[in-house]
This record gives sequence, structure tokens and C-alpha cells, in this order.
Amino acid sequence: MTRRQLLQRIPGALGTAALSHLLKAEGLTGLPHHKPTAKRVIYLFQSGGPSQMETFDYKPRLVEFQNKDLPESVRQGQRLTTMSASQSSFPIVPSKFSFAKHGQSGALVSELLPKTAGIADKLTFVKSMFTEQINHDPAVTYFQTGFQIAGRPSMGSWVSYGLGAETKDLPAFVVMISPGSNGTGQPLYDRLWGSGFLPTRYQGVKFRSVGDPVLYLTSPDGFPEENRHTYLETLNSMNRLKLEETGDPEISTRIAQYEMAFRMQTSVPELTDLSKESSTVLDSYGPDARKPGTFAYNCLMARRLAERGVRFIQLYHRDWDHHGGLPAGMPKMCNQTDQPSAALIQDLEQRGMLDDTLVIWGGEFGRTVYCQGRLTKDDYGRDHHPRCFTVWLAGGGVKPGITWGATDDYGYNITENPVHVHDLQATILHCLGIDHKRLTYQFQGRHFRLTDVGGNVVKDLLA
Repeated sequence: MTRRQLLQRIPGALGTAALSHLLKAEGLTGLPHHKPTAKRVIYLFQSGGPSQMETFDYKPRLVEFQNKDLPESVRQGQRLTTMSASQSSFPIVPSKFSFAKHGQSGALVSELLPKTAGIADKLTFVKSMFTEQINHDPAVTYFQTGFQIAGRPSMGSWVSYGLGAETKDLPAFVVMISPGSNGTGQPLYDRLWGSGFLPTRYQGVKFRSVGDPVLYLTSPDGFPEENRHTYLETLNSMNRLKLEETGDPEISTRIAQYEMAFRMQTSVPELTDLSKESSTVLDSYGPDARKPGTFAYNCLMARRLAERGVRFIQLYHRDWDHHGGLPAGMPKMCNQTDQPSAALIQDLEQRGMLDDTLVIWGGEFGRTVYCQGRLTKDDYGRDHHPRCFTVWLAGGGVKPGITWGATDDYGYNITENPVHVHDLQATILHCLGIDHKRLTYQFQGRHFRLTDVGGNVVKDLLA
């Protein structure tokens, strides 16, 4: 063989190897790194930053501090958003909502979340989350990709890359978005579930709430299924010829995506057909469970996706950004999310799936103890607060019925067991059997990972 012949054949060999790897259901060789406690993740992301003081972090002494200026000794020169920076004072405002202890764990939960309170003993509350990001876009990006600047792979993409898919008929990583109480909220960009520098086959697939869940799922009129299959085979044979010629891995991705799209013509209609769900189950998720695009419907879809082998299911619920109108806005948001979130946990448990499904609930940051802008008897708002806030986890190998971490009497600073964004990500990966320091991808001369150069598994959260 001449050198020219050798060089001509290498791209085709590489392309064939890439396609072979692409069509495998398994993930990377050597994963999982250790025995996993979770097979899949359902992430209920509350976009906009829910107020911890109106949900899970009870601060009774705020009544004593009401209308007093937040002491500088507490604020400690913390960076402010442009919305608060113009304020001359920072009046403390206690929550208008009452709290009570629930379950054998005695977890304190707001009256706004009665259904969540009912499953308190199944939850792991982390009250000492913190992040360095004070604005929405970088803060959400940080939680989803491990870096505050856009361009890195999302957590779901990392998991899909490392562990592969459990099913051939649905994507390994699915995303659904619900609009919130006003149908608005901070924008959510496709890059939040993108694959960054990983091959594009690992990006999340967004399910739509109107029309076909996935674009072009339905064949055009007059184009029967057998014709579509013949068309697909012809197209893929042409793509394989191009793959042998160039060795471009993106052609491999394209072939796999066409194949997946064809299989989804059968799997997705079956997935979204709720006719076999009992009225008891549907009612448990609340009156919106039958309405596509609602948080309740998406929670039910999350359970159905998990049953069918989807590895990472990301739900976004928008409109938690209460700079004003919080006393009226928080009840609406909690009403939309409380019952479906609790029903999802109970539904998974009843089906024997909670033990190996890790569920996470939380936003990108919390809210300030002081009022942003105008404070009246019946109205107040809270600004972004990255220094401490609350998330909860359930199932998948975490310890139920515990509260981890604590904050000061002002709900402003962490006093015990801080948990950084990268710590949470490292812990999620650990539950999936992944050592976050070993799941890497070489790009531009560096080995990147989800947790960048930080992160520690919070072992006290593990069962």
C-alpha cells in the first residue's frame, strides 16, 4: 500500500468506527466508575429564583427586624444587582406566610406548599446552597453547564456522553418547559441543554407543548410510513458514502438522528397517549395534568419518560422572578408546582422507581431578606440573592428526611455546611456512578469536565 492509498483509507476507517460507536447503546468504556444508586435524573428547575424565605427557610426573628435596615455587618459589602444598587436603604421584610413542622423529620415548610409538606420525610433539604452568580443568565448557565459563560456542555449532555442511553426509541436527554403564572419569565436558551464541544448527538431534545412534541414527527399527507423508511435508507446510504469520504463525525450524528426520528414516530405518540393512565394518577398531579405544556403535565411526562429509559429529564418552570408583587405571585407559582412535584415523588415510589431515580428541585439562586424597591403593607419584592438558598432532592441514593446546612437569623449568610453549585453537580454524578473528576473530554488542548476545577461530593447527603 502506498502512502497515498493509506491516507485515503484512514478517514473512511475513522468514520466507520465513529458510526459504530454512535449506534452503541452503552456509554464510555469503564463507566460507571462505581456502583450507582440512580439510573436516571429528573431535574425540576425553577427558573427565576424562588424565595427561600417563602418556601423552606423559616426565619421567625425577621418579625423583630421588620423595616429595620439590613446591618452592614450582615451584608458584608456583598455585590448588588443594578436594581438594588440605587437603593439608599435595605429594609428587612418578613414573610407573610406561615410555616409548620411536618413528618417525623420535623421539616419546616411554608403553608404555600402543603403537598410538598406531606412528603417531607421523603425529601433531602439543602438550605446552604450558594453560587457566585447574581444575574439570571449566568446563574442558570452555571447550574446547567458548570460554567457561567455559554458554550460548555449541559449536565444532561455530560450524563448522556458518559453513560449512554437505556433506550433506542427515545433520546437519552429530554427537555420540557412550562411558562409560569403569567406566561412570561426569564428567557431560556437552547444552549442550556446543548452539547457544547461534545458531539451534537448528546444535546437535549426539547419537547414542544403545541403540535407534534418533536418537529416533523408526523409524515406529510400522502407520504406513507413505508415511503418514509425507504427515503431514510436512501438518504443514510448517501450520508455513509460521504462519511467514508470525509470521516466527519457530525455525519455520524446526522445518520443517528434520522434513525432516532424514524423510531420516535412510533415511540412518541405512545408516550404522549394518556388514555391508559388511571384517573387516580391523573388527578394526583392536579387539574392541569391533562393540559400539554403545563408543569403538571410535564411532571407526568417525566415519569413516563423515566419508565421508558430516558436517562436525563430536565423540566424548566419559568416566572419565579419576584422583584415586586411577591405576596400575590408566590402563591400562584407554588400552586402550579406544589401538587405535581409531590405527585411525581409519590408516583415514582408507588412504581418502585424512586430508589433509582434522583429528583432535584430548585432554582439558580434565592432572594434577599430586604425589600427591593417600594415596600407597602400588602406588597413587597425581593432581589436576587446568590449567597444562600434552598434546594431539595429525593430518591436515587440520597438520605431522606434530613435537612443539611443552615443560614443566619436574617437568611442572608450560610452558618453551616455550605454547598456550592459544583458540589451539587459532583453529588448528582456520584449517584449515577460517575466520578466527576474522571468524566472529561479533551477540547482545545485541555481536559474539561462538568465541575470545571472544583466540586466535592457531599457524602453526608448520601444514604
